[in-house]
Amino acid sequence: MPATPTRTTTSRRQFLALLGISAAAVSCGTATASGGGGGGAQLKKLKYQGAVGSVTLPELAADLGYLGDVTLDWVGNTISGPQDIQSAATGQTHFGGAFNGAVVKLAAGKAPIKAVVSYYGSDQYSYGGYYVLEDSPIRSARDLIGKKVGMNTLGAHYQALLDIYLSRNGLSKTDAAKVEALVVPPVNTEQSLRQKQIDVAVLSGVLRDKALATGGIRPLFTDFQLLGAFSAGTYVMTQRFIKENPDTVRTFVTGVAKAIEWSRTTPREEVIARMTAIVKKRGRNEDTSTLQYWHSYGVAETGGRIGDKEFQLWLDWLGERGDIKKGQLKAADLYTNEFNDYRKGA
Repeated sequence: MPATPTRTTTSRRQFLALLGISAAAVSCGTATASGGGGGGAQLKKLKYQGAVGSVTLPELAADLGYLGDVTLDWVGNTISGPQDIQSAATGQTHFGGAFNGAVVKLAAGKAPIKAVVSYYGSDQYSYGGYYVLEDSPIRSARDLIGKKVGMNTLGAHYQALLDIYLSRNGLSKTDAAKVEALVVPPVNTEQSLRQKQIDVAVLSGVLRDKALATGGIRPLFTDFQLLGAFSAGTYVMTQRFIKENPDTVRTFVTGVAKAIEWSRTTPREEVIARMTAIVKKRGRNEDTSTLQYWHSYGVAETGGRIGDKEFQLWLDWLGERGDIKKGQLKAADLYTNEFNDYRKGA
């Protein structure tokens, strides 16, 4: 059994510091992740971070044979989207994925990155829910004033959805500021809710399904109910890497796009069986039981195509919060569908 590489960890302070580094500094970092600049051969082995006990879309694409002569080089696991795209921006990996709001923040910090394909989102099968105890008096957005909402991280997907929910239900900024968002590790969120350490728990995936099976909780709202089906996160690469390795980027992006469509059109049991085989085959001593709860990747558009709407919502939210300057970035400048054979008109 191969030795498990040490997980790369990055504190929130380090990530925020990254947002302030110069484009020149990032450019120097990405030199280590570049391929054959100056007319040389393009890079065919892509360094990346995975996730324990799960199968990412690039990993699925590779197993299905959709990446051609492009191979993946696993360097460890991550549980943080911001950390994952930081690694890509600084050249530690060749691609990374995160919530689109985190991509916006990194781009606002002058990191020369570009989103190339969507990889997760919310739909009727895969969504994040904001749950309360069955007997909780919380029934509306206004009931959340003075209450605690536990989520995996602040300033990202679930805090954004909470803010949007409060705003759309008529709460003023002053009242919304009285709703306290707290960081609670996902594995502890259900327990924290049941022990009444928090009033609302954000749950998704297997943790949501297990909590619902136990009973005694009900949803206040879900991100799917709030926004409908939407793609929430994208894989990014540096602009330099894209320029120097266009064929590799096309193979990677289109391979991921094909894997998305394969997962949509293949019976769920077959997808789960394939994922289980992939996890067992890579020999990292991982638990495969949670794969039984997989329903979909939640990507909204065909082949993970990206549109302005995938970024404009978060540009507006971050601008309102003062995290970025309003009008500083344009949605269309943050992504490209050029390398996706599922792009419109292709």
